[in-house]
Amino acid sequence: MRFYSDRKTQSMTKFLIRLFIENHENKSDPQVRSAYGMLAGIVGVSINILLFICKAIIGFLSKSIAILADSFNNLSDAGSFFVSILASKLSKKPADKEHPFGHQRIEYIAALVISLIIMYAGLTLFIDSIKRIFNPQVLVFDWIFIIILAATMLFKVWLMLFNKNIGEMINSNVQKAAYIDSRNDLIVTTLTIISMLIAKYFSVSLDGFFGIAVSVFVFISGLNIAKTALLPLLGAAADKKLYEKITDKVEAYAGILGTHDLIVHNYGPSNIMATIHAQVPSDSDLQKIHDTIDKIERDVYKEFGISLVIHMDPQQINDVRYFIYKSMVDSIVDHIDMDASIHDFHFQTRNKNILLKFEVCVPHSYTEQQENEIVKTIKRKISETNPHIKCDITVEHAFIES
Repeated sequence: MRFYSDRKTQSMTKFLIRLFIENHENKSDPQVRSAYGMLAGIVGVSINILLFICKAIIGFLSKSIAILADSFNNLSDAGSFFVSILASKLSKKPADKEHPFGHQRIEYIAALVISLIIMYAGLTLFIDSIKRIFNPQVLVFDWIFIIILAATMLFKVWLMLFNKNIGEMINSNVQKAAYIDSRNDLIVTTLTIISMLIAKYFSVSLDGFFGIAVSVFVFISGLNIAKTALLPLLGAAADKKLYEKITDKVEAYAGILGTHDLIVHNYGPSNIMATIHAQVPSDSDLQKIHDTIDKIERDVYKEFGISLVIHMDPQQINDVRYFIYKSMVDSIVDHIDMDASIHDFHFQTRNKNILLKFEVCVPHSYTEQQENEIVKTIKRKISETNPHIKCDITVEHAFIES
């Protein structure tokens, strides 16, 4: 049944997209993404206002705090979709002098606003439910109320799947948040119907208790949406799968020995930039390596839609001493902490004196004291191996999800 409903929703979604969105297949175009968001917003506002009117009428007639809270939850949903319409309109603005990376992060801000609306609805429902427990009222039961509420659930099921489809099509946090919110509404309405049936057949009013359970669920959902929206705004670590895909892609090209320090900058769902260090032989033909790097950057953009900037990191691989010194340092670092690693390794020699320059990547759990301690330990152990070796060590952390 669920498969059938989802398939029917997808068909209706595609029909609406073809009808109202010009050039709908080019979803990477900010104008097209905005049109998707506008369509989802208008549909969401229309359905939620209809549901608010229906539930408000039933709530007043039945004297149910749960139904009234549910109705105002739909009204807040309508406001959320209005926010998504505004965000879709603003996010399509092209880059300008003040915002050289565009305006797509407005989508994350909109999702954050929606999460605050959801949390406010949950908090309000919690307070009203507490009041209802201490001041219970006799509910007015009528099967027509149940039938209408069940009908509103069908609208919500369709809207939930509609937002899920749109969110997946354009990778929009706003639509994904709307999908979660619609799912919450279904749970709220289901519990409301159950409470009315219990009151009818068992003469027990659980209206307030069901309201508390729903309010907690709604509030936690709002917190989760807020977390999802805040991460890209605060500068989240690169997704592990994306990290591996990009590094594997870059390392597959001739002349690239390895990579490190991939940093992904998210300026919006379709506006992502990244930087990476690519290790190359130090005696390579500079023009040839430059051409290779240009090609990699173009290919990465075509495949992932990411603007990649590559920093060349020359490695002295044609000098056997490079491997001797690097192997020694690798062994020492592994012995100190298996979760630590080294890269950007270079060496210089002056008569008997040797200078090793490299970076040590340590877990984010390291304190400043632990960072200083691992540097001292590495230097001491290297000096014990060869007193003529000095080290220039930089400590850093990985830019990838753990």
